[in-house]
Amino acid sequence: MRILVLGAGGIGGYFGARIQAAGGDVTFLVRPARAAQLRENGLKVSSPAGNLQLTPKVVTKDELNEQFDVIILSCKSYDLESSIESIAPAVGEHSVILPLLNGVMHIDTLVGRFGTERVLGGVAFISVMLAPDGEIKHLYKLHRLFTGSRTPQPPQWLQPFAQLLSSSGIDFNLSENIDQAMWDKIVFLSTLAGSTCIFRASIGDTLSTVAGESFITGLLAECARIAAVSGYSVSEAQLAAYRKQLTERGSGLMASMLRDVERGGPTEADHILGDMVVRAQANAVDAPMLRLAYSHLQAYDFRRKAAASK
Repeated sequence: MRILVLGAGGIGGYFGARIQAAGGDVTFLVRPARAAQLRENGLKVSSPAGNLQLTPKVVTKDELNEQFDVIILSCKSYDLESSIESIAPAVGEHSVILPLLNGVMHIDTLVGRFGTERVLGGVAFISVMLAPDGEIKHLYKLHRLFTGSRTPQPPQWLQPFAQLLSSSGIDFNLSENIDQAMWDKIVFLSTLAGSTCIFRASIGDTLSTVAGESFITGLLAECARIAAVSGYSVSEAQLAAYRKQLTERGSGLMASMLRDVERGGPTEADHILGDMVVRAQANAVDAPMLRLAYSHLQAYDFRRKAAASK
């Protein structure tokens, strides 16, 4: 089983490294500068789960001329179209694609290009960042990965791939309802990103403000209602767990989207919060906190683009 990982940044680099360390045949599809960095210094991961120093196989888009069995797509949502073009030569008759993007919008795009039978569902729970020197820094102990078939007949590579993931040290789950798992995450992530971005603060600091806790819990309730009317009700037990995590006093938790804002970069707001706003409007769900959080990020993006055009 040959595995291609698009990107060797935080998520792709981390999970790809764990899979390679477990004996997987992994190749990283990266840009030329990252390829040169990896060829010179190797792939380094610092992690509470154990550090890694690997010699990776790397290939650039211009060098890619063979097909792979499993393709892990770990790009940002705003790079999805270009990423699809990059992996297209690697997709064969029996290839499967595991997208680890946030949200759910990308599934329809991938299915439209490659077909339902080739697209798995995927959910990653991890906090990682790529340091300037190319090292991947795993910030907390959590490194959970879910995948599963979205068709009644699982693809032929799913079971052997799942066995490899189970032996990698990752907290892995082969889900029987991966679409629900993806919706569970977007409810949590929309709340986390919406709250920490609009307050420009961690969960702990947000909770210390006059309106922080009511905003977080109100936004969570709105997102849960949107999921329910979309056919993916989040269980009460899961919502209780989310509520506990999102109201933990002193928590340093913040969305990676806030880090994107703080460095002045693009965000996945359209793909996450914007998509939820569209679904709320389509199903007549009143979601004023969600709309406000998304508007805040839209305004940030307007100013960012205006500054870049000067």
